Amino acid sequence: MGQGQEVKTRNDPQVEIQERGEIFFFYRPKVERQAAHGADDVQRLYIVLRPESGERPVEEKQDPHSGKEGANPNSSDKATVEGGHGSQEVNIEKQALLRLIVMGKKSLPDPSKRSRPHWGFVEMVTTKIDDIKSALKAEEYDTSTRGHRHTAAARALGEGVYRILRHKSKGKKAHTHLIYKLEFPPEDEKQEPQESLNVEREGSFLIQIKNPDQHGAGPSQFRGLQSKRKAVFPAHLQGQFGQLRYSPADPPDFLNYEGCELLLISASDDIEEELGLELKAEGEADPSCSDLLETFGETAPVDALLRGTWV
Repeated sequence: MGQGQEVKTRNDPQVEIQERGEIFFFYRPKVERQAAHGADDVQRLYIVLRPESGERPVEEKQDPHSGKEGANPNSSDKATVEGGHGSQEVNIEKQALLRLIVMGKKSLPDPSKRSRPHWGFVEMVTTKIDDIKSALKAEEYDTSTRGHRHTAAARALGEGVYRILRHKSKGKKAHTHLIYKLEFPPEDEKQEPQESLNVEREGSFLIQIKNPDQHGAGPSQFRGLQSKRKAVFPAHLQGQFGQLRYSPADPPDFLNYEGCELLLISASDDIEEELGLELKAEGEADPSCSDLLETFGETAPVDALLRGTWV
């Protein structure tokens, strides 16, 4: 399907595209459940971002020997995995770069409740598609209290195109948006799991990066990840926070570090009305055009993706 195209329908407000790419959504049923029949049966909601171009063709990511990217895939000791750190350059126009993001509330923010942020974090950053496949597949493991446990494979939920953009508007500080538009499931199919998990046909979210050196305080603050799992950003990225708790995702390189914590705040479910921008996917909503099916079809059941039904 590719990264699609964006068309400006008006010059105001001022919008600058930072990054273009493909977006995939997945959900995983709860432990010991073979299928999900509603939102209460969902264990996790995943977002996979695959940048393909942007302001800069070369982005900075974590060292490939850090975080889960550098961990032994056969190791059963997942608790020792630390956040991403170090630095490596990757040309997103020539090499695959994938980010696996976990949403803490198991859904996207409700477009009707625009002041309520949803916390999430970058679970994995990798240049190897097989790493994402492994993260999405079914798992079996043993626990000391509940014995042998089974988690089903993640289900493909949505596929589309996304942009991360810089938005400058009068009287407000520059901020960043994550916007997307779905291509799958097709519009004429059901949208049952998508509606339950607030994955609308298109959406715009303010995206803010949490300062890993600042700790939440009070009931309104997100406790977040354990210290050892948080990202360790390079000095030039960490310096952008100053003493602030949050920073815009500018540049998007922040998201290239495992343990990066973020907030999504619903801005609009009509991108053109809000930003004067229209997103268009490439090709038609035909399964033969689906990059998700081609890449992850053997790993993730696709009924939710193609027919909009729970599975």
